[in-house]
Parts: sequence; C-alpha cells; structure tokens
Amino acid sequence: MPLLITGCGFERRRPPQMAFHSIYIPPSRSSLNLELIRQLSQVDRLEVIQDARQIERADMVFEWLFELREKVVVGRTVAGVVLENQIRLRAKFRMRDRSGIERISDAEVLQQRDISYNQAAALAKEQEEDFLYKDMQKDIVQQILRRLAAISPEPK
Repeated sequence: MPLLITGCGFERRRPPQMAFHSIYIPPSRSSLNLELIRQLSQVDRLEVIQDARQIERADMVFEWLFELREKVVVGRTVAGVVLENQIRLRAKFRMRDRSGIERISDAEVLQQRDISYNQAAALAKEQEEDFLYKDMQKDIVQQILRRLAAISPEPK
C-alpha cells in the first residue's frame, strides 16, 4: 500500500518554505495569534520571536491590526424566530521587513459560515459555532501562511 501511495504522486502537506529566517509576532492571547505562532513554529529554519527586546533580530515584523468575530441573523420565520445565522471571522494584518519597508500592506482575510439555529438545541448549536470558529481560524492562518511564503527575498 505505501508503494502505491508514493507511486501516484501523493505527498503529505508540508509547512511552506519562507524566504526569511526569523519573524517577530507580538505576544497576544488571541486564539488566532496562537494558531499562527503554532503553525509558523513548524516551518523549518524559521525562528518565531515574541520578545519585544529581541525585535532587532527579526527579518520580518508581523502585526495584527484587528480580529473581529461577527454573528448575523440571515433567516427568520414569519413569527420572527431565528432559523439561520451567519458567523464571520475577519482579521486584518500587515508585515514589514527589518528596515521598515512594508512587504504586505494592510491585508484583510474573511471567513464566513452559515449555521442553522434551533432553540431546543441551543447548547449544541453553541458548541457547533465554536467548532466552526476554530475551523475558520485555521483557514485564515493557512491563507496568511501562503501570503508569507509568497514574499520574495528582496523587495521589488
């Protein structure tokens, strides 16, 4: 079986390769920030720096501008009872190099999911919402990682 998998061109997803060797990410208790740090820590030959006193060692400086969770009602019955919500996770960030040149200007990433609602299963729906937020968070971090991997070694 392993020979068949390798013969078909299947390859496990690997962390992206970055054109820089160190990145400063300000410490934050945000779950999105923690997921980004966790993913970046898996990249070969990349040092993630969180100590502000060592920022001068970083090749790149990552900055979160904001992170916003939203919940919007998108469906109601005639009586006004909520049937469906849409949850959104919006994040905005930028990145500059050691000399202060912006390598990624203010970039916004948005993920959204529709979720049905049932008053009788409110607790289960709350847990489902938490699961969907975690899934959206992982998707946003993957998009950010792809953008970081696309940065060329030298500014254009």
